[in-house]
Amino acid sequence: MTRQELVQQVHDKRSFLCVGLDTDLTKIPAHLQSHPDAIFEFNKQIIDATKDLCISYKINTAFYEAMGLEGWEAMERTAAYIPATHLKIADAKRGDIGNTSSQYAKAFFEQMNFDAITVAPYMGEDSVRPFLEYPGKWTIVLGLTSNVGSKDFEQLKVNEPGSLDSSKYLYETVLEKISKWGTPENLMFVVGATKATDLESIRKIIPDHFLLVPGVGFQGGSLQDVAKYGLNKDCGLLVNASRAIIYASENEDFAAEARAIAAEYQGEMAQLLSRK
Repeated sequence: MTRQELVQQVHDKRSFLCVGLDTDLTKIPAHLQSHPDAIFEFNKQIIDATKDLCISYKINTAFYEAMGLEGWEAMERTAAYIPATHLKIADAKRGDIGNTSSQYAKAFFEQMNFDAITVAPYMGEDSVRPFLEYPGKWTIVLGLTSNVGSKDFEQLKVNEPGSLDSSKYLYETVLEKISKWGTPENLMFVVGATKATDLESIRKIIPDHFLLVPGVGFQGGSLQDVAKYGLNKDCGLLVNASRAIIYASENEDFAAEARAIAAEYQGEMAQLLSRK
């Protein structure tokens, strides 16, 4: 999916919602537990109920890999079922030496035809470059994450070359450097919604890139704050909500309840977009 196509989806749907399919077999409604293809059936109904309200789906691969072959097959079926109109993200957080990253890229971009993959940048450019070499695909690099442990490394102050002044956070250096490896056409960054006020300074570093923003919903992030500090001229945001939507109900009406919550997000997003 190209940037232009993604921006058009935002305008057409007045939405920048990404629905996270972090599907846990132990948390889906009881009436589906005995279904022979429970995970895919659950995901299918969520997708059918929300596809006109969101512009993207994010599959957290850990929830599927934990189930072995059965989970991997459910992930493949889910990925294939997501409409081509929606940005399809593999939240896999891969990143390794170049040869290995090339295989990760092949698995998710060629074998399962994801549009995007999340990547950990710790090992440097040769671990990220193989993902960026796929035309029409997106590499989503971890920037400033919403977890407590982000302070251990991401928020360390670092010296600039030739300077003794520890004036920059490590994540700022990561954003500056990696933004030069790709373009706003093929590169996004993850910024947690619980770090919303930091988006103002982040936008000074990467004003044009799309940001994938998890942490709205159960993690307590504010959609209003994310929009206030993060929106750019093209929207530039993919706000992910997972548990708040997919587990809105434990009953047989789960898909309808998921739609209701997604509609609330979309309605608020439409208002926020109209103010830009």
